[in-house]
Amino acid sequence: MGCSSNGQQSKNDGVWEVTLKGKVGFPQQGGTISIMEITKAGTGWQDTIKLKGNYTFSKKVKLKEPGYYKINFYNRQVVDVILHKNDLEVNVDGNEATGFFEVKGSPEIEFIRNAQTIINGVQNTPEAQKLIAEFNKAQVANDEKTILAIQKEYQKLLTNASDKVAALVKGSAPSLGVINVLQGQLLDKDAYFDVYVATAEKLRKEWPTYTHAKDFIDMVDKMKTLAIGQVAPEISLPNPEGKVVPLSSLRGKYVLVDFWAKWCGPCRKENPNIVRAYNQYKDKGFTVYGVSLDRTKDDWLQGIREDGLTWTHVSDLKFWQSEAAKTYNITAIPFSLLLDPDGKIIAKNLRGQALDDKLEEVLGGK
Repeated sequence: MGCSSNGQQSKNDGVWEVTLKGKVGFPQQGGTISIMEITKAGTGWQDTIKLKGNYTFSKKVKLKEPGYYKINFYNRQVVDVILHKNDLEVNVDGNEATGFFEVKGSPEIEFIRNAQTIINGVQNTPEAQKLIAEFNKAQVANDEKTILAIQKEYQKLLTNASDKVAALVKGSAPSLGVINVLQGQLLDKDAYFDVYVATAEKLRKEWPTYTHAKDFIDMVDKMKTLAIGQVAPEISLPNPEGKVVPLSSLRGKYVLVDFWAKWCGPCRKENPNIVRAYNQYKDKGFTVYGVSLDRTKDDWLQGIREDGLTWTHVSDLKFWQSEAAKTYNITAIPFSLLLDPDGKIIAKNLRGQALDDKLEEVLGGK
């Protein structure tokens, strides 16, 4: 069976049609409306859409699989849509980027909106507003302990909202809406690791050939290698003197694997906290393995020198293309993992007081 324009299969060739229709409030004389598929590599299939006399349009799109698309109205307004089994109605202003638009008939878009509303709604609650005000005061006073306490309270509010989103995901059939919500990190990958794994397994069974499903499955497979309790993947990169120092050479100690760079402002801001923790626990079996994503040796060494980082440092100076960054699926820094003496991951992205608390927990009695 194939699919008709309303999403029902009508052919046995794996290709179906959906209809995209709508209306433009302010059409531009001589302008172009275009539609393009968005792929991992950039853009895929593209075509133009012609308006009818009453400023409406109707476009049939052939699909082999669900996909993300952008509709560009005269280079003035762009609307993101997901095309799968349903016909869509897209009504727009067409005159400016922030103008009116609506998308009707897309359960995937509706799912994403619902999830975003749940998460974004947290900050508008009275409890959150009070915590935000207290947080701002603590930041001005540079009161780290109060900041950490407030962050923990705020995290409880986020966790309640995240639990609701997780329930939505668990109760949904495979869709690009579900994939988009999880890839967009509305849910913390570590806290809701089981949700990511369950979704990947569902996609593996029900959407085994679809491109976006395979990309998601690949992402989750990489996440599994960095899960709490797993042995951290090996890193073998040169230190500033050119000697290769494997991560595994530090077995027997608690190790903070710290991805950073001189050009990374948040990394530099966190470095004093790591220096303090290192100095306090280095004689109790703790060390740091710094992995730099700098591009030049001069920058790398300058960052080490300026911040007083006296632990082990390695880098291949390949920026985001670093072999270690690829292995650890690094998309943002700072990023860190705390390893136990056997090289197993016991915590991730501990900042400030949180790092001190964890080290006190595992090393305080030594």
